[in-house]
Amino acid sequence: MKLHLSQTAGIHLITAYGEGFVEVGHRRLVGSVVLLPDQWHDWQVAGFDDLKPEHLSALLEYRPELVLLGTGPRLRIPSPALYADLLAQHIGVEVMDLGAACRTYNLLAGEGRRVAAALIV
Repeated sequence: MKLHLSQTAGIHLITAYGEGFVEVGHRRLVGSVVLLPDQWHDWQVAGFDDLKPEHLSALLEYRPELVLLGTGPRLRIPSPALYADLLAQHIGVEVMDLGAACRTYNLLAGEGRRVAAALIV
């Protein structure tokens, strides 16, 4: 799906997503990714079933106020034990499918929120 946005200077926004990719600022990223308004990183999660607590606790270093977990093409609900470290630090976690996570990330990042999108692609 192609997303059309007004450009917000200096913020990494998702311009498209689809099977196996997320496009950030018209740069196609293949594979899972952690995206923040000011940076992005490859995320070594091959699929939802490979998700481990350490994958999510690693997001603590970015100090987000909210983590959007995009679980792939369909919504899958992880065990709360996977993101307990985030909750213990009062970081909100919202779980949604990839498309919803991309759209929600753009909205929140555009509002200037410190949001992290952990996207399983």
